[in-house]
Amino acid sequence: MRLSRYFLPVLRDVPAEAQTPSHQLMLRAGLIRQNAAGIYSWLPLGKRVLSKIEQIVREEQERAGAIEILMPTIQSADLWRESGRYDAYGKEMLRITDRHDRELLYGPTNEEMVTDIVRSSVKSYKQLPLNLFHIQWKFRDEIRPRFGIMRGREFLMKDAYSFDLTSEASRLSYYRMFCAYLRTFKRLGLTAIPVRADTGPIGGDLSHEFIVLAETGESAVFCDGRLLELPPPEGALDSPDDLEAEVERHTSYYAATDEMHEPERFTAEVPTDHQMTARGIEVGHIFHFGTKYSEPMSASVTGPDGRETMLQMGSYGIGVSRLVGAAIEAGHDEKGIVWPLEIAPFQVAVVSLRPGDAEVETACEAAYDQLQSAGVDTLYDDTGERPGAKFATLELIGIPVLIVVGPKGLAKGVVEIRQRKTGDTEELGLEAAVARVRELIGA
Repeated sequence: MRLSRYFLPVLRDVPAEAQTPSHQLMLRAGLIRQNAAGIYSWLPLGKRVLSKIEQIVREEQERAGAIEILMPTIQSADLWRESGRYDAYGKEMLRITDRHDRELLYGPTNEEMVTDIVRSSVKSYKQLPLNLFHIQWKFRDEIRPRFGIMRGREFLMKDAYSFDLTSEASRLSYYRMFCAYLRTFKRLGLTAIPVRADTGPIGGDLSHEFIVLAETGESAVFCDGRLLELPPPEGALDSPDDLEAEVERHTSYYAATDEMHEPERFTAEVPTDHQMTARGIEVGHIFHFGTKYSEPMSASVTGPDGRETMLQMGSYGIGVSRLVGAAIEAGHDEKGIVWPLEIAPFQVAVVSLRPGDAEVETACEAAYDQLQSAGVDTLYDDTGERPGAKFATLELIGIPVLIVVGPKGLAKGVVEIRQRKTGDTEELGLEAAVARVRELIGA
């Protein structure tokens, strides 16, 4: 993508309404624009990041055996009355009526709708296990939306729902999603800590939150620091023993937010040199709730003994849009965003220090073409801005690697490579520089 043809409305000043680093930087870097309280348009740069996160989430869900569907944003109130949640959910649910006075709602979650889909089509235990997921916009009418997309009213979420014949099988589905989440966040370049959580209005007997550590996080986190060193689960993890072993490995160390923290247990279980207190952001939440929805909604299958058996269920959410803000909260400095390479809007930028110079333009075009041909997401800054302004913009939006091309360097037969995260620089010939950049980003 050539920057001269791109839509990138950056702001030099910090917007007065933005309080957190992620909100400030998303507005300044031209990722989002506010339309109403807690509701944002995603501009081209932000949409690229959102799509990359969405794709990684999708791939790991499919790897874990979940099947993608797409449910509507508007739901019938009748389904929620069946489950008993319509009146209990609270004012966060946006309730509406259509022209025929039918009661509808803008879905904050999809347990009822997906249960209705499954009960109409799944009749035998032979069709189980089943896990359906979708990635869809949700709406919760927060009383005080704040912190940009971190506490907005409209947000993009991945939610999956598992259906099993027995409680034991359902817990294995839960464990499989637990492992899938750890792999997902690792692929996103983030370290997420699983902590036992309250089930809240979703319900159930087992729940974990996944917390990304950040200085500006909304929750206090108390944990054993050795958790941060654990690698994510590998392999297919098809056997029950492997699944249980992986979950045990990641839950055997103490980890809790302030809501569930037990100070005496923390002190007793965690050696002093491993005790860690930090702030964190919730980016995922999983629940095992058995027959909480299947019983009131009569979602059952015929078991191997010929008897009707209520489906055992779990639900699994990841805040896809929230992850954009969480990644920025976890990775930024005084110059701007420091993206994990995996979700950066562009992995590399080719920077022309003298537009119009034939030799510089030829070198830039060659580097740009080679990177594009290799499948590298590349931004070519071919604008007429001064070098200082170019670097300020590219540091603000967080491009991980720059290839800087100027007449002085070309006179010596080199171009410069700059790495955003470390600040490291190298001077190499053009071909060697392209090869080095591909090595740095793993292309």
